[in-house]
Amino acid sequence: MIHHGDVRTILPTLKAGSVQCVMTSPPYWGLRSYLAEGHDQKAEELGLEPTPEAYVENMVQVFREVKRVLRDDGTCWINLGDSYATSLFTRQGEPRKVCQPPNDWAGTDLGERGRSTHVKVTQQSAPGLKPKDLVGIPWRVAFALQADGWYLRSDIIWAKPNPMPESVTDRPTKAHEYLFLLTKQARYYYDADAIREPYAAKTLTHRGGGRAAGKLGQQDKLGKVASGNFGKWNKARVVDSRGANARSVWTINSQPYAEAHFATFPEKLVEPCVKAGTKHGDTVLDPFVGSGTTGLVAGKLGREFIGIELNADYITLAQNRIEGPLFATLHDSR
Repeated sequence: MIHHGDVRTILPTLKAGSVQCVMTSPPYWGLRSYLAEGHDQKAEELGLEPTPEAYVENMVQVFREVKRVLRDDGTCWINLGDSYATSLFTRQGEPRKVCQPPNDWAGTDLGERGRSTHVKVTQQSAPGLKPKDLVGIPWRVAFALQADGWYLRSDIIWAKPNPMPESVTDRPTKAHEYLFLLTKQARYYYDADAIREPYAAKTLTHRGGGRAAGKLGQQDKLGKVASGNFGKWNKARVVDSRGANARSVWTINSQPYAEAHFATFPEKLVEPCVKAGTKHGDTVLDPFVGSGTTGLVAGKLGREFIGIELNADYITLAQNRIEGPLFATLHDSR
C-alpha cells in the first residue's frame, strides 16, 4: 500500500509498532522542489528549509514518528548523500535562481529523486558555511537522531564504482553516499546470516610463515585451530562456512531506471537491509517512496510494504515498477 500525502500527516495515522523495518532515502536539503508551482503544500516541502538546522529538525520530527511506528526490535536504514555549498552568483555575476542548478553542476550524481550534490547558501541561511564547503548533512542528521534517542549502530559507505563525472579539479570526485543503521533499543532483530559475504581466497588459504601452512579452521594434532595470523596456531578462530559477517563498505553500482530521468538507488543497496532486518511476511516501510525501489525489493523478498509519497507522479512511477498484489490498494490520505 502507498499512502498519498505528506509524511508528517500520514505517519501519525499508522499503528504503533506495525512495521519491522524502515528503509528510505529522504529528500536532500536545498536541492530542488518536487511539487508544481501553486501546490498547496509547496511552502512546507521537506528539503527546502532555509537552513541546514531547520532541515535536520524536520528530519528529527519525522523519524520520531517513524520510531513510534517501528517495532521495538525493528531496524531503520537511512540513505543520505552529502552536499556542497556554492555561491549565490553565477560565474558571470548573475544571481542564481532558487532551486536551479548552476551550469557547473552538469554531470553530478543524481539520487533516488533526481537530486544533485550542491546547495546554495548565504551567511544568513547557513552561518559558518562558505561557498565550496561540504555541508555534512548526513552526519548532522545522524547525530541529531542519536541525540533524540535512536541507537546509531552503523555507518555504511555506499561506494559507487560508476559515479557520475564531476567538473571539479580541486578535490576528489564524490563517489559515495551514507547508509545509517539505527534502532530503538540495544537488542533488536538482525539476521547476520542472511547477508554474509563470501571469504576471499587468500582468507581461506593460510599463507603465513612459521608453522606449516594450512587452511583456516583446520586442526593440528593437538586440536589447535589455524587462525591465519602469520602462520601461528591458536584456539581463537574458526572460519564460518556460511561466510564472513557483512562489512561496512558496500560497493554497488548506481542503477538506472528507463522510466525515470534520474538514477534510482539500486535494488542491491536495499536487499541486504530488508534481508537482515526482516523475516518472510514482515512489513517494510518507506516514508519517502520516490520511484519505489524499497517496495519493489520488499515484494520480491516476500515482505509486506507500506509507502508514503507526496508527489502523485512518483506514485505512478512506483506503480509501474512494482507488479502484483503489493499494490492492491492505492490509498489517498491527504
